[in-house]
Amino acid sequence: MAGPGALQPLAGSESQLRRFLRAVPGFLAHLVAFSFTAFLLLLSRPGTSLFSWHPVFMALAFCLCLTEAILLLSPENSPFCFCTRKTKLQLHWIGHGFVILFAAAGLIFIVSSKNRSEQQHFTSWHSILGAITILAACAQAICGVFVLFPKLVKMSSVARLKLYHITCGLIIYLLATFTVLLGVASDWFHAQIKGVLWYLCLLIPLFPALIIMNQVLKVYLSKKKLQI
Repeated sequence: MAGPGALQPLAGSESQLRRFLRAVPGFLAHLVAFSFTAFLLLLSRPGTSLFSWHPVFMALAFCLCLTEAILLLSPENSPFCFCTRKTKLQLHWIGHGFVILFAAAGLIFIVSSKNRSEQQHFTSWHSILGAITILAACAQAICGVFVLFPKLVKMSSVARLKLYHITCGLIIYLLATFTVLLGVASDWFHAQIKGVLWYLCLLIPLFPALIIMNQVLKVYLSKKKLQI
């Protein structure tokens, strides 16, 4: 009869299997972020027109940089799990900076394109929601400064400020996801992608959103609530 020690390797194997299964969705979220962004870049054919740069920069901002800036803070899904918390926060700041930079560039190109073709601005839900998302991302960056330097604001609880920052970050990511989905439903996208592939493109951005929602709701918000 095997002794109690024989159960330890089995328990260790089960623990490693659980960690592996938890890491798989995170890996797929990274893969989706990079592959879907690359797909949109190819579909946009940058340089063929002034408008073509709009989906390029928006894909880089909302599909890639925003996703990676949030995922790299995950204890399970971060590609920089070997880095310290301080380094991850610095990379998070850099990623969010690129989000604002690329989104601003995408906004400039679509405004310039509409001005050249003498079309009206903000006539669709896609454009309105995109503008709101960009403004919210800028406000979130300012909030991030207060999280790093809480003495700049008069708040008794730093944990509460972090909770607000994390919650707003999730809302902004959902806004960005819906903006992308409305872009997939646009006439420009419909003219190039049809059938089953179009429905697949409509579902793909939802996967990283589900992973990030799980990351925020189960990992961060539960901890921050205990600290308040």
